[in-house]
Amino acid sequence: MSLFNFFKKEENLFDESVTIENTRFVVLDTETTGFDYENDRILCIGALVLQNGIIAIQNSFEVYVKQDHYDKSTAQIHGILKAFVVQRPTELEALEQFLSFLGDAVIIAHHTVFDVTMINKALERNGLPELTNKRLDTAILYKKTLIKSHLFERKDHYTLDDLADKFDISKKDRHTALGDAYITAIAFLKIIKKLKEKKEINLNSLFK
Repeated sequence: MSLFNFFKKEENLFDESVTIENTRFVVLDTETTGFDYENDRILCIGALVLQNGIIAIQNSFEVYVKQDHYDKSTAQIHGILKAFVVQRPTELEALEQFLSFLGDAVIIAHHTVFDVTMINKALERNGLPELTNKRLDTAILYKKTLIKSHLFERKDHYTLDDLADKFDISKKDRHTALGDAYITAIAFLKIIKKLKEKKEINLNSLFK
């Protein structure tokens, strides 16, 4: 295969018949004991399906992971304590449940690298392969909506709170895995709407 054909293939991850609307997205968020990829652990994974512009609340996923590692400072944010949930699966059981829900969907998250890396570290600990799903980051996608005349106002990092405020999204369940996944899903739909107002877009263009 020539280099030209290789890069052409990379630029077009999806066949033209695969649209944003008919793609199965899984919007996810993790609550963790901290931000250290090696030493911290996942406390909860929340995810929901987004397809055809519809957030399928009835098709959501939430699992609290059995965990002995807790950090008092992060517990003040997510509110997950040792005795919060009585019945919790092991990390391996939780991962297996999540992988079954995820399937081959495209992953959407806010600051995707963090959530996916935490999940991949957990998979590695349990002898499972890393996620190979295509993924999108709403923090990066949001920057695509900013017009050039506003470049001087652009920040390096946009938090989920920034997007919630920008798009007038309720933060009622902020800092819960499923709540943050829901906010991210709404933000994604708002971003897609704004991008479509600027120019014609397709699924492949979201990855560029």
